[in-house]
Amino acid sequence: MKRSVGAKTLLYPTPTWIIGSYDRQGRPNGMTASWGGICCSDPPCVAVSLRKATYSYGSLIERQAFTVSVPSQGQVKEADYFGMSSGRETDKFAATGCTPVRSELVDAPYVQECPLVLECKVLHVFELGLHTQFVGQILDVKADEEVLDADGMPDILKVRPIIFSPANYAYYGIGETLGRAFSVGKVI
Repeated sequence: MKRSVGAKTLLYPTPTWIIGSYDRQGRPNGMTASWGGICCSDPPCVAVSLRKATYSYGSLIERQAFTVSVPSQGQVKEADYFGMSSGRETDKFAATGCTPVRSELVDAPYVQECPLVLECKVLHVFELGLHTQFVGQILDVKADEEVLDADGMPDILKVRPIIFSPANYAYYGIGETLGRAFSVGKVI
């Protein structure tokens, strides 16, 4: 029997992303976000939800662009810091030793040290309540050579993304392969 725990933001997995943007002065900024995911295949789109109170919110509205940098498990401290401090008062890139890289496709920076990056232009903005959802069309995905598989695609076991647990405010890593999608279920 299942027990109700109430209406809460509990869904797994929840990503740990660094959303990159430039502020009004052109300074690079990043914020950690976990309310997001792929939302369309054609065109390829990702959605991320931010609170209006965040410094990044205004930058995404003004610049109509953002990046998604996917930190690896070894970058959990940096990812957490990007979510704990505000770009209003702090140069998070300098504080963490991370390198901002200007996207060639959108008006936003990404984190050089992160193994996987999405460059996105804002297509839609939805007011949802406490959060605003930004739907970004993915114009390019960039990956470090060392995280690519033999087919030239990012390998999750090499990227080693960080999973956030909203139930206990903890970070987790990914586990072992369970089977191939659209294949393992053929035999029940």
